[in-house]
Amino acid sequence: MIILGIETSCDETAAAIVAADGDEAPGRVLSNVVLSQLDDHRPYGGVVPEIAARAHLQHLDRLIRQALDDAGMGLDGIDGIAATAGPGLIGGVMVGVMTAKAIAAVRNLPFAAVNHLEGHALTARLTNGVAFPFLLLLVSGGHCQLLAVEGVGRYRRLGTTIDDAVGEAFDKAAKLMGLGYPGGPLMEQAAGRATDPSRFPLPVPMKGRPDCDFSFSGLKTAVRRHVELLGDGASAADMEDLAASFHIAVGDSLIDRCDRAMKLFREQWPEGRTLVVAGGVAANQILRARLTKLCAKRKFDFVAPPLKLCTDNAAMIAWAGLERLRLGLVDGLDFAPRPRWPLDPAAAKAGAKA
Repeated sequence: MIILGIETSCDETAAAIVAADGDEAPGRVLSNVVLSQLDDHRPYGGVVPEIAARAHLQHLDRLIRQALDDAGMGLDGIDGIAATAGPGLIGGVMVGVMTAKAIAAVRNLPFAAVNHLEGHALTARLTNGVAFPFLLLLVSGGHCQLLAVEGVGRYRRLGTTIDDAVGEAFDKAAKLMGLGYPGGPLMEQAAGRATDPSRFPLPVPMKGRPDCDFSFSGLKTAVRRHVELLGDGASAADMEDLAASFHIAVGDSLIDRCDRAMKLFREQWPEGRTLVVAGGVAANQILRARLTKLCAKRKFDFVAPPLKLCTDNAAMIAWAGLERLRLGLVDGLDFAPRPRWPLDPAAAKAGAKA
């Protein structure tokens, strides 16, 4: 099975071709083309939805042609098409969905409307063939969740953020510190140059709580207070130490929350022994190293996608579509894009942030 995937949920325009030779084997990425819009949004310090949607519209057709060329095939070699149908910036999502529907209609191909979060969740099966069930830490600019992944389309949320996502906290802290945009990579680089990583006392949100939820707004506020105390005389070395202290606090929080989730997961899914970390923040090497140590301590396997598959890309969407289509989960061409789309609707309805 060979699937064309399209991703347009935020500020990356992407197209990819992914193949699978069997039901259990990892997939093969035949091409994966990503056009970043960072330069377009950097002057604004964040993503501007209208600019993002226009860029998707301008570049998507060309990227699809490039993905096909890189894979050495035409549309006649494709068995199905998948596109991110939510959650995300609705203008961009609509560009990708309508393009995918048009190709599916003209070529009489099955269409898979993919939840962007499921794309991240299933990437470890594309790259490593991870078996169900597994524990997922989904960490990105818009999401921070712990989920038990029981199968395709089957998710049980164990914890979520009650305010900011961890990637959002990185971006906002970096902006407060004058490091620029995007904040995550710049914060990691600054932390790597620190001389006194423990210099700034920062709170560890939610540590010791009996649930598995997250919170990062208070940590962001603490960073702002330290920046204000440093004042106009703050040096680059000050910000490097603050970035390192921020990493320690975030890491302590993630470790505490994941440790709690591992215990719950093992009680309910004793056959599962894998922690998967996915999403843009999964590219952070400092946090990866700490999660690896936790897994060794708790006798879990640790799996993180290659760095190029952590941030938004179309290979993960193609793979999630492939997983759905080979189960017969075909979506109609009347499927409506969704700005919000929780992986575990029951948990979302219970009142916690999706």
